[in-house]
Amino acid sequence: MAAIGVHDPQRKLGVQEKGSPSRHMPRYFTLAEANRTLPLVRKIVADIAGLYPQWRDLVYRYEIVAAQAKPETGELPEQLDLKRQIDGVAHQINDFLAELEQVGCVFKGFPDGLVDFYGKLDGRDILWCWKLGEDEIRHWHELEAGFAGRQEIPTVVTTH
Repeated sequence: MAAIGVHDPQRKLGVQEKGSPSRHMPRYFTLAEANRTLPLVRKIVADIAGLYPQWRDLVYRYEIVAAQAKPETGELPEQLDLKRQIDGVAHQINDFLAELEQVGCVFKGFPDGLVDFYGKLDGRDILWCWKLGEDEIRHWHELEAGFAGRQEIPTVVTTH
């Protein structure tokens, strides 16, 4: 995954932007299969959610120090130390993101811990949609709709 940067965290941390194609053919899940992954996915996403505020705070502190630095002096020791800390936390987050990729789901956002799973509904490609704090997958959306397009899964699907 790409090295951490201070201005574009989701791209620098290797998180795909909404609607961007996966590097690999996506794994398709039935609703039951996706729900069976949730104990592991929940733990991984909780770890990411725990680290992300720390990373964001370090980046903020780095930007403040960098803004006060003079170009002729180069990076200050404090900047270099903050960079090392940022890289360490980013490495941990990237490792967790790689674990989610191995499961076959797609991490969609830090603030809410959004995760999508490719699936099929009525013969068309969709995404089963889950976020941290939900006990099971209860929503889906069209591939390009994103979180705003979340809809409840029809009862007929959840009972099979």
